[in-house]
This record gives sequence, C-alpha cells and structure tokens, in this order.
Amino acid sequence: MKVVSFVNMKGGVGKTTLAVNIADFLTHRHSKKVLLVDVDPQFNATQCMINGDDYVKYIKNGGTTIKDVFNYKNPASVSVVGGAVGKEPIPYSGIIPYKTTRGFDLIPSLLDLFRFEMAPGQGTENKLKNYLNYVRKTGKYDICIIDCPPTPSVWMTSALIASDFYLIPSKPDPISMTGLDLLEGIIKERKENYGCSCRCAGLVLTIAETNTIVYKKAVDYFSGAANWKDYLYKTPVPKRVDIARGQLAGTFILDLDKTDLNLNFSSITQEFLRRVEGE
Repeated sequence: MKVVSFVNMKGGVGKTTLAVNIADFLTHRHSKKVLLVDVDPQFNATQCMINGDDYVKYIKNGGTTIKDVFNYKNPASVSVVGGAVGKEPIPYSGIIPYKTTRGFDLIPSLLDLFRFEMAPGQGTENKLKNYLNYVRKTGKYDICIIDCPPTPSVWMTSALIASDFYLIPSKPDPISMTGLDLLEGIIKERKENYGCSCRCAGLVLTIAETNTIVYKKAVDYFSGAANWKDYLYKTPVPKRVDIARGQLAGTFILDLDKTDLNLNFSSITQEFLRRVEGE
C-alpha cells in the first residue's frame, strides 16, 4: 500500500477536490482499492463523502473517526453531535473505515477535532503511521490518500510521517506560488526532525484558467525552476463551476457529462500512478 499526503499551506486551492476525485478515478478507472483519510479539522473530505444526517447517525452508532486512530483517552469530551460523551481508546483492529457509496473507504474527520489538537513531542505524531502500518499488513488497500489541513500543524506532521509520498495542489497565481517554497521548507524540516522519508509525487496546478497570461507564466516558471521542473504535472485541473457545484452536491467528476473534465482527471490520475507506483 502506497500512502500519499495531499498538502498545501494555503486553503482554497482545490486540495480536497483533487484528493476525493483521484480516489474516485483510482477506484473506478483503475480498479484500485483505496482508503481516504481525512486529518483536516475543516472536515471537507468527510463532508464530500457523507451527508450530514448519515454522519450524525454514524457517530451516534459508534462509528470510528480519525480521533480513534490517535488513540485518545477522553472520558469527558463534549461532542458537537451528541453532547457529553466518553470513549475509551480502541485497538487498531476495532477502527473500521466507513464504506462510501463510491466504492472506496474513508477514515472520517471529526467536527470537533480542533478540541484534540496534539502537543508535539509526545510520540502521538507516530500513531497515524502505526495505524497505517497495521492496515498495510492486512493487504486490503493498494493506495491510501491523506487529506491534510492547510496549516503546519501536528496533524500535517503526522500525515507526512506516515506517508511514502506527498502531492502538492497549487493555484497558478503569484500568492500561491510564493507559498510553495515555504511549504517545501516546512516539509524538509519535518523530514529532518522526525526521520521520515516521504518523497514529492508532484505538483498539480488547480483552478487553472489555461488561456490566461497568469497561467502561462506559472507554467513557464515551474518548467524552468530547477526544484520544480521535474514535478509539474502535464495536465492541470481547470477552473470550472461544475467542479465546485459537484463537490457541494456530493457529485464527482465521473458523474458529470463533461468529456474534457473526465479527460483531465484521467490524465492526472495516470500520472499520479506513474509517480507513485511506477506504472
């Protein structure tokens, strides 16, 4: 099982859209067994996969979330969904991923995940890696995608420690591009501090208006930059209202009768596989 974190320091770059749709294409077009892990307190990937009513039922029925992966002992926490709750740590074998309607599995985030922000240096950063190592031994999945928060938090650190690769989605605008070198610096620092060896699986330009000067300048920049030219994906994610509406409505790119979008994501997914699995 290959583990890939989707990371960016900036929100609003289409990171979750890219993560859930690549998971969907991997499942339906490449017959891959995929696990999606949502470690973002903003909860976006989980909202894409589970509607509000089903999520409430899932939590009330004892469904497991990312909090259980980190094995918290929290006998008197307050849940946004159900009020005061108590829950003892459970073994990894008891953490059962949610089966989505799209054919891949999900470890959901938690609405009040921000309440459980971890303090660094306690070893908790390794628990996601430990859990995914357990999952890897089961042979159940081919690829695990981790949707990370847009902050240099302990959640992001845990994801990088657990990952074989990281993928960077970025808008092709000057502000987003400026932040990428900062992101690379933070990732390098985390790798040095924690001894993780994840490698870059590439840079995907998102929300791209390909007929604009801004986009063409971004492509020229990344194509010519020594530290980026080998990582830039050939195909961008175009700026389309269909994509934004689809995410809010629980609709995926494969559901849209849009040949160009399907071709775009097919190309991106194929390049993703080549970089991650050498296919």
